[in-house]
Amino acid sequence: MAEDLVLDTAIRDWVLVPLSVVMVLIGVLRYFVSKLMRSHQAPDLKVVKEGQVILRARNLRAAAGFIPAKSFRARKIYYTNEENGLLHVPKGQAQNAQAQMFSDPNLAMDMMKKNLSMIIPQTLTFAWVNFFFSGFVAAKIPFPLTHRFRGMLQNGIDLSTVDVSYVSSRSWYFLNLFGLRGLFSLILGEENAMDDTQRMMQMSGFGFDPTKSLGAEKDSIDIIQHEWALPKLEKRAEDVLKKLVK
Repeated sequence: MAEDLVLDTAIRDWVLVPLSVVMVLIGVLRYFVSKLMRSHQAPDLKVVKEGQVILRARNLRAAAGFIPAKSFRARKIYYTNEENGLLHVPKGQAQNAQAQMFSDPNLAMDMMKKNLSMIIPQTLTFAWVNFFFSGFVAAKIPFPLTHRFRGMLQNGIDLSTVDVSYVSSRSWYFLNLFGLRGLFSLILGEENAMDDTQRMMQMSGFGFDPTKSLGAEKDSIDIIQHEWALPKLEKRAEDVLKKLVK
């Protein structure tokens, strides 16, 4: 049977609060350090142009039903023509994103800086938490949980008699590590907020490959069955008015 624990207020003052404050400060500091280490490069005009073409093609797919069939066919040929279509990429011109990154030393250096700005603070913070706060029961979640959450919430505590809703100090560190995006969005802004889950996903990325996006967008436009929405607008408006009257 799980035991109920009475947590000392000193644990809150000297473990729970310091851990949370330090994780927030490290996240903010890491953002500004990575911003200083980031090199400013002029955007590749070819990549920018291809990105704009993809956006225009997506707008065409989204609004295909609001233009006549003749206009849609003309735009479809303009984008997907096998000879000179904007979305057509010849086989010899396809780029390998990994080869492009390793051929550009600045891009590889930026990725290494990004990885170091995440790995070094995480390693030092985890060593600090593991040395000073290991073995503490730091908090209790105010709702019951199943035993599957024990390994996630009670990392560092090898007691099966403790209720699953109690959180160890080491687990509190991991919860803060992966769950502070909402707070960072308030402090740094929504466009600058990024939790460590997203950073880990980006560590294995090798840059944007526009050729794959161009090919996927071309295939999406090719399979569209055009259906003009204008003849049905009166019927849709009539149905909406009938619902409003009822």
